[in-house]
Amino acid sequence: MSRVEVTEKIICAKVRQGLKWADVAQRVGLSKEWVTTACLGQMALSAAQAAIVAEIFGLDDEDRKWLMEVPYKGSLPTAVPTDPLIYRFHELVSVYGTTFKELIHEEFGDGIMSAIDFKMDLQREPNPAGDRVSITMSGKFLPYKTY
Repeated sequence: MSRVEVTEKIICAKVRQGLKWADVAQRVGLSKEWVTTACLGQMALSAAQAAIVAEIFGLDDEDRKWLMEVPYKGSLPTAVPTDPLIYRFHELVSVYGTTFKELIHEEFGDGIMSAIDFKMDLQREPNPAGDRVSITMSGKFLPYKTY
């Protein structure tokens, strides 16, 4: 058994049960963005959270333990993503990454935006020309230190 296999079990159970990530998140008591990330194997759940997720998806005790293990993060199957939606984010960073970097450094100084002290909100924006995806990302600024 591995964390990848547990993730596959979760996805299969989600499809079989017709669940939405927002419903799972509501039961766990956290945002749909974070809970989805955890269920897809990119975050470790607490014992209480893992128990809820295991109950929702019909996971056994060994599966539940895997949910609490610190995962290997950033585990896409290829260096350049091949999934069209994920590739668009890769493309977005390729095109706008230097702009993000330049504007963050201009506003905050030399440092990074944390992906650890981070939150995200994804919403549908109705639009007569075609609905839009609105993603708000907020990460703590971490300046480089001199020593």
